[in-house]
Amino acid sequence: MSGIGPLSQDWEPVVIRKKAPNAAAKRDEKAVNAARRSGAEIETVKKATAGTNKAASSSTSLNTRKLDEETENLAHDRVPSDLKKNIMQARMDKKLTQSQLAQLINEKPQIIQEYESGKAIPNQQIISKLERALGVKLRGKK
Repeated sequence: MSGIGPLSQDWEPVVIRKKAPNAAAKRDEKAVNAARRSGAEIETVKKATAGTNKAASSSTSLNTRKLDEETENLAHDRVPSDLKKNIMQARMDKKLTQSQLAQLINEKPQIIQEYESGKAIPNQQIISKLERALGVKLRGKK
């Protein structure tokens, strides 16, 4: 057993840090701070896909190609006028505000406002929530 030395583990902590800023980054930071102190105007640029996990070019090129190939004039479905009137009437009958109704169905008040103004794209789940909260049938035969 003399060939095997004492087994030992290294319990020293390993600290991993981000790389220190290089000289160019320090210069840029110094220049920006100096400009701020002097009151000069600083122009900042927000990158469109900064911090996202998407490749900007791949998905857009497919969508634009589909749009270019499309010959029909397409538009999203909007809330029909009879539905928006029914929602408004049922809400008024229950003496609820748009925000109170939104709270009842766990949606934002903006969604109720969009449905009542006819700007929303109809969502069957939201319509069924509205039906339950208002106690009225909004779709189909009455």
